[in-house]
Amino acid sequence: MTTVALVLAGGTGTRLYPASRADRPKQFLDFGGDRSLLARTVDRVAFADETYVLTGERYADAVREHAPRAGVLVEPAGKDTGPALAYAARRIREQVDDAVLVCVPSDHHVDGDFATVAEHACDVAVETDGLVTMGVEPTRPATGYGYIEPAGGFEGGGGDPAGGVARVASFLEKPDEATARELVDAGCLWNAGIFAWTPDAFLRECRNTPLAPIATADDPAEGFARAESVSVDYAVLERTDEAYVVPATFDWDDLGAWDALERLTDAGLGVEELDGNAVLGDGLSIDASGNVVASDGKHVSLVGVDDLVVAAFDDRVLVVPKAEAQRVREVVSELRDENLF
Repeated sequence: MTTVALVLAGGTGTRLYPASRADRPKQFLDFGGDRSLLARTVDRVAFADETYVLTGERYADAVREHAPRAGVLVEPAGKDTGPALAYAARRIREQVDDAVLVCVPSDHHVDGDFATVAEHACDVAVETDGLVTMGVEPTRPATGYGYIEPAGGFEGGGGDPAGGVARVASFLEKPDEATARELVDAGCLWNAGIFAWTPDAFLRECRNTPLAPIATADDPAEGFARAESVSVDYAVLERTDEAYVVPATFDWDDLGAWDALERLTDAGLGVEELDGNAVLGDGLSIDASGNVVASDGKHVSLVGVDDLVVAAFDDRVLVVPKAEAQRVREVVSELRDENLF
């Protein structure tokens, strides 16, 4: 089998506004490091025989600049992860014989031996002819992540925790805090959104789902046009009986919103702990703690405030309670309506 890494880089990262904008989505940001999130992701999948980056046409040139060794697949439009993955499976199947895909977002932070886990997931995908996801051991009852309920314990691996596999009993999307605590206590795992499957297996499971037009049309672009915008979790993973989970033994975080920065002060991303605050850029605090400060060189001073996100990039400033960091997408929605994003 030929291992093909598929890096998803078509989104804009709305919850990281104003650093992330329509002309500068977050996968091209470096967050104080020396390389962009996309470039780091492509480096992370260097174990694969081939690498493709799936993106929109407006970002194709930037992808080639940040990931010159990767092939570029251009999706017809932005329609969430379901159509994106189905379209990519069709296109890669046309170009690569006997492929097994490992599908990774371009904007996650991973620290540890990703390659070993990913190669194991690919082996499981080939052996089971099923859909494989990586499950991360939760460190807190997060409400912004999906959860995986394994059907029993992990089997195989000869005692190596990275070598086991379990069938998936259910996928559970973004619970409230009380439910999240119950899921963590019950041994559920975070769904990292990192998958492995063969194109044939995935497209087989797309039939009789909202992604059927892409899976069955003679022309995948024509099928893409008819498919609705839907996540792969809802469209396929929550419906299939052929889902498996392998344990992710690496450290993982989804850089989905500004509050993630306070968990990454030791991650080499340029985020520092300053008087009880997480600071990316230049900041000063007086009687202030628990804040997340991010800027593109502007000096930000905080006095007598706690648990805020303050982000200042270009000519834009965002202030939001840290506990409501997910609501930044509401700002972006308003700005899009006014053509200001």
